[in-house]
Amino acid sequence: MLEFINVAAIPTFLLVFARVLAFLVTLPLFSYRTIPTMIKISMAFFVSLIILTTLGDTSVVFEVNYLVLLAKELTIGILTGLIAYIILAALQIAGGFIDFQMGFAVANVIDPQTGAQSPLIGQYFYMFALLFLLAVNGHHLLIEGIINSYTLIPLDGFISFGDLFSAFTITSFNKMFLIAFQMAIPLVGCLFLVDVALGIVARAVPQLNVFVVGLPLKITVSFTVLLLFFSFYIPLVKYLFSVMFETMRELMLILGGT
Repeated sequence: MLEFINVAAIPTFLLVFARVLAFLVTLPLFSYRTIPTMIKISMAFFVSLIILTTLGDTSVVFEVNYLVLLAKELTIGILTGLIAYIILAALQIAGGFIDFQMGFAVANVIDPQTGAQSPLIGQYFYMFALLFLLAVNGHHLLIEGIINSYTLIPLDGFISFGDLFSAFTITSFNKMFLIAFQMAIPLVGCLFLVDVALGIVARAVPQLNVFVVGLPLKITVSFTVLLLFFSFYIPLVKYLFSVMFETMRELMLILGGT
């Protein structure tokens, strides 16, 4: 059976496997704990085999700097998947803004995928975005992105972190908070008007207990506005995914030195 195995390609395959596995470990949807570890490893293995057949004559041998190349591949995979997760975190941040205004800030739920606490509305937005990602075959684009990364960041090259990477990180966080603000502003703005109205009622009718009336009123207004404005969230989710793919490409260009 050994004659069917190219022993010389094993070092190259290990480098490819390291980048793909690190990418899947940190990437949204593929990194969830509900997906068995064996499935993740198997998927990374077969994707690495496909990538290995497209690399051409690229060959790496076990040398002194091989561990450096291996660490570089792990870094690229982790950073690429992590930047995608950071951009999608805008949904959780928007949900946190909305929950705080609705009075649901203390009613966080445990996300079964990550094991961390997440806001109710944020978890709703996040699950909707993931379903939309699967519906438009966005997970195929994510896998295609890591496959195309080898044209921007070759196996035998090295990466550098400089001023461009620092500016890129700041810009990515700005995009995340801007999208979160755009998603939260309809509900937050309406709830602010509700608070103003309750304040006026409290001054005009002191006998009315606004703390008892306010919470059910804000919850009712929140769900009504969420139902009315939900059609506007679909373009925002599309824009969020376009920003995510663009940000991943910019990161690869910076790490590749192009």
